[in-house]
Amino acid sequence: MRNVPTLSEAGQHPDLIERVTSHRRAIGDIVQGRDDRLLAIVGPCSAHDPQGMHEYAARLRLLAAEHSDELLIVVRVYVEKPRTRHGWPGLLLDPQLDGTGSAVEGIELARRMFAAIAALDLPIANEFVDPYLAPYVSELVSWAAIGARTVESPVHRRLASDLPMPVGMKNRADGAIGPAIDAVAVAGRSQPMLNLDAKGELRSYHSAGNPNAHLVLRGGDDGPNYSTAHIERSLLELSSSQQNPRLVIDCSHGNSGKDHRRQGAVVEAVCEQVGEGQNGIAGVMLESYLRPGRQALGEPLEYGVSVTDACIDIDETSHRLAQLAKAVIARRYATEARPRHITSVSS
Repeated sequence: MRNVPTLSEAGQHPDLIERVTSHRRAIGDIVQGRDDRLLAIVGPCSAHDPQGMHEYAARLRLLAAEHSDELLIVVRVYVEKPRTRHGWPGLLLDPQLDGTGSAVEGIELARRMFAAIAALDLPIANEFVDPYLAPYVSELVSWAAIGARTVESPVHRRLASDLPMPVGMKNRADGAIGPAIDAVAVAGRSQPMLNLDAKGELRSYHSAGNPNAHLVLRGGDDGPNYSTAHIERSLLELSSSQQNPRLVIDCSHGNSGKDHRRQGAVVEAVCEQVGEGQNGIAGVMLESYLRPGRQALGEPLEYGVSVTDACIDIDETSHRLAQLAKAVIARRYATEARPRHITSVSS
């Protein structure tokens, strides 16, 4: 694969890296409890259409500004898809959506899409699947996920220890949270690494360790795990393992029974707990896009509809974000806390 220069080397968007650094710092403050806002990581299951993603992000930017005192909204721009069975691997490896696969074309397309969205001053979230591809796209990512299928992988735990942004570790697909808590602990420590440098050459070094790795509850085969009892038990296990007792709740996947229409019920349950003063909840994830539902890959594709997991639409997203913002205000009253952030990241 030919070398792809970093944005600074290419002389493009000189202010974007500074913005991304600021976003990462703000997300880390929320994860650590220094900022009492909620993270709201929202977007489609996968990003298949840069034009649609840019329109979605532009509309999300308005909501980010509206709720900036209560929420830090992060746009989900996932360009890789882990697969239990054979399927579309994501824009990064198959940008034409037809199985032809061109990683070089996918990398260039993903980087342009990330840069355009970052230029809106929105933080970007991405799930990292192939560690060898991470250096080509990570510089514009402000929040990263390690998914349920890879959370036990030593390679992905080492990758998380080296990533320069907060990383959410999802519980295993069967619902077990122990492996994800172990992953948080491993990622927090320095690890021996073999990786690509900015010139595309392999180098050996030690990672710094990631102080902002955290748990993400996404439910599992045994059912949802967003109830008060589940969250309190998870926070206790984090504390017992000497890990940061803060977590993010994925309102989709096992927590919604893989039914996008049930994400709203999860949001409402989370809002109730946050409003009652639960400080261990640092954020939520929502699968959301311009239009509701999903479609199968093929011709012609309907604009603004997910090609992987089904999503709620932007109007319902607006409603759910307003609910979360009200819950943060209620939590401040419940805990008699004053807002613990200085300025809004979103403009």
